[in-house]
Amino acid sequence: MAQDPASHIDQGSLSAIFEGTNTVTEPVFQCVQVKPIAGQQGGPERFRVVFSDISNFVQSMLATQVNYHVHEGRLRKGVLVRLKSFNTNVVKNKKIIIVLDLEVLEHLGESEKIGNPQALDPKTDDVQPQSTTIQTGGFYGTNAQVPQQQTIPQRSATNHSSTSHANIYPIEALSPYAHKWTIKARCTNKSDIKTWHNKNGEGKLFSVNLLDESGEIRGTGFNDQCDALYEVFQEGGVYYITSPCRVQMAKKQFTNLNNDYELTFERDTMVEKAEEQSGVPQVRFNFTSIGDLQSVEKDTTIDTIGVLKEVGETSQIVSKTTSKPYDKRELTLVDNSNFSVRLTIWGNSATTFDVTPESIIAFKGVKVSDFGGRSLSLLSSGSMTVDPDINEAHKLKGWYDAQGRTDTFSSYANAGASMGAAGGRMDPVKTCQQVKDENLGMSEATDYFTVRATIIYIKQDNFSYPACLSADCNKKVIQDNDGQWRCEKCDRSHPKPEYRYIMSVNASDHTGQLWLNCFDDVGRQVMGMSADQLMEMKEADDKAAGDVFQDASCKAWLFKCRAKMDSFQDQQRVRYQVSAASALNYSAECTKLAELIKMYSMA
Repeated sequence: MAQDPASHIDQGSLSAIFEGTNTVTEPVFQCVQVKPIAGQQGGPERFRVVFSDISNFVQSMLATQVNYHVHEGRLRKGVLVRLKSFNTNVVKNKKIIIVLDLEVLEHLGESEKIGNPQALDPKTDDVQPQSTTIQTGGFYGTNAQVPQQQTIPQRSATNHSSTSHANIYPIEALSPYAHKWTIKARCTNKSDIKTWHNKNGEGKLFSVNLLDESGEIRGTGFNDQCDALYEVFQEGGVYYITSPCRVQMAKKQFTNLNNDYELTFERDTMVEKAEEQSGVPQVRFNFTSIGDLQSVEKDTTIDTIGVLKEVGETSQIVSKTTSKPYDKRELTLVDNSNFSVRLTIWGNSATTFDVTPESIIAFKGVKVSDFGGRSLSLLSSGSMTVDPDINEAHKLKGWYDAQGRTDTFSSYANAGASMGAAGGRMDPVKTCQQVKDENLGMSEATDYFTVRATIIYIKQDNFSYPACLSADCNKKVIQDNDGQWRCEKCDRSHPKPEYRYIMSVNASDHTGQLWLNCFDDVGRQVMGMSADQLMEMKEADDKAAGDVFQDASCKAWLFKCRAKMDSFQDQQRVRYQVSAASALNYSAECTKLAELIKMYSMA
């Protein structure tokens, strides 16, 4: 018997959430609208979603870490959604929800709008006015006049000890257009005080990495703020930071955090140590295994974890540009991919390093170099944690004790010349069913394979994205109000973008099917034209563009793929990424089959 979607919706819970009487931890709503928000120049991509609980509906904004639900087509009009983490606010006299994490209940399908929900209007007696303002960036239309913002207590797993901190802003929602706010965050890293002298004067600064459940951000204090706040911040401590505090575009050359913005502490910025130190994550890692470094681009910043195999002596080099000496120490790490890599630490970290070999070390913020094949360097803004109490460390310790201690490891210093960044491996040929049966991509290490398959379907929506025109950039650009296309990375605007493929194709062989992700180089091969040309055709003649997609189907290719488990917000999935594709050489394939037949006859 078919399930009734309406029976799963927590009717009336929207009103209860804003009145503070909600008893449902993870309420279920229906999505009745999804639309992109007209972004400010240089701002991140945002989506507005309208949720209904049958009785009422409310406007919501997705945090950027859950945008992938829209990109992958799961969050759409009519589906049911479970909100796993969210905050609430009242802006321009309208109640809104900021969604930090959600789950689309795909098994319940899509439905027409259930019931006749009414707008959830704020009541004057259940909202306490605060002297805070926020620029909405066009969330509710034009923003010629920035009104007074009203706030209500936000949903939180932690009861704060002070009522002055009842309205906590998630780090992920900070932007230059949010003015009065307080964040509660853990200091995961504090730099040394650095000084500078140049023709414009001299000064000093320090920086901290701040973390909450929604994301991370870098904060910097200069001169007087350096003196006032340096001793206040201690690594591992949890703090309330309250504006005024400048939010600006991040200088990516100085930070390893995945955030487009950073903070600059000002004279009146308030920093207060939280009485309740729990409820905030300790540290957030996104590990790349040592075996996967061959497929990571040079100068990329990553996190990695490994067993400390060897510790080199401290040495000193002199900078060619500043003529200053720098202390360094080289470490050798190994992991269960059976690769080893050399990692360099610098300065005080090098001279005071006192970790026993065979310890597990997690590094956050290391730069990938192609020196000696592949090597790593710990950035000044990075950190290392010895024997962390996390699952990845426990698994690595168990592997090393069981077999890793006696294993032999491939070195990038030896293999670099023959491997290259793209990898010169002879990947095993698999069928679609073998890929699934052998659980490729389900382990901690990335699996590589080749599959002979025929494209049977290409998704035509979101097959490309507008990219920056600058050389070697390729980042996504956003059209601003002046019609220019803005690149945050390059800090430049262009009159038009260059469209690049980011396609999802369904490929099939005689055993089954796989969904494969293809980037621009492979997309050009498959489609026979650039994404720019296809977008221009689609705008002029949608039917002709559809014919191009049709012509690209039902063709056989040899796909070189990598299978990797993605873990995001406690949801795991295997992605199959195509690194290269070539048309089948039928003569060569027949020769291979003939050789196989001979092997069977010999047996």
